[in-house]
Amino acid sequence: MILWTGFDQQYWAAAVKRLKVGTARRFSSATQKSLVADPRTILAPQHVTRAREIATRMTKPAASVAAAADLVENFARPRRVG
Repeated sequence: MILWTGFDQQYWAAAVKRLKVGTARRFSSATQKSLVADPRTILAPQHVTRAREIATRMTKPAASVAAAADLVENFARPRRVG
């Protein structure tokens, strides 16, 4: 469940909805009713099943961390000029 406030968050929120693994809305549009209904929606069996299906295709957390660290280290490494 994403309650977004910025443009980048809106982008990822749309992806979560498109994949049917969650729900999203602008934070300012959230109501007491939606804050009760949205968790019920994402905890419904079809959303849970879909999230589990998508999870099998995702990169494992340790591999993601290692790849990010490698990118930062490579960027920070001094470069030879000329």
